[in-house]
Amino acid sequence: MNRKEEYAKFLAEVRRESGIESLKSDETGLVSVRVDDAYNVNLQLVEETGRVLCFIEVAELPPDAPKAVYRDLLAGGLFGKDTAGGYFALEPNTETVVYNYSFDLDVAAGDVEEFISTLEKILQLCDIWAERIKSNISGDGREADDSDFPPRGHTIFQA
Repeated sequence: MNRKEEYAKFLAEVRRESGIESLKSDETGLVSVRVDDAYNVNLQLVEETGRVLCFIEVAELPPDAPKAVYRDLLAGGLFGKDTAGGYFALEPNTETVVYNYSFDLDVAAGDVEEFISTLEKILQLCDIWAERIKSNISGDGREADDSDFPPRGHTIFQA
């Protein structure tokens, strides 16, 4: 079985567990699902490596975003300290902060429930970071930390 077939089988299992019938990839291996009218969860198969890249747009930055926003993102990403092993990137045309996380297809397919649980935790992390970014942009005079922003507790899938 080739990687595309493995990925299609994996997505079918995720659809079965989640009840989300729209969770299907296009011809390039891209899946995009809107969650809680807050985030698009995108999954992209990288055939060459057998990885599934998850990427989520977290916040759009204003052109004059303060240094504190970028500093917090970089410091939080050091050794994955505040990013659960994922990383942030900046889409230069839209100034959008994007969270990226990579799954091993074989591992994810081996435990679909854990994969779904990890996606939900990633969304909670995105909630925290969206609030941290907002706080840094507003310049409220203090540094935000994780305790300031309890996760909303996304349940994307009805496993």
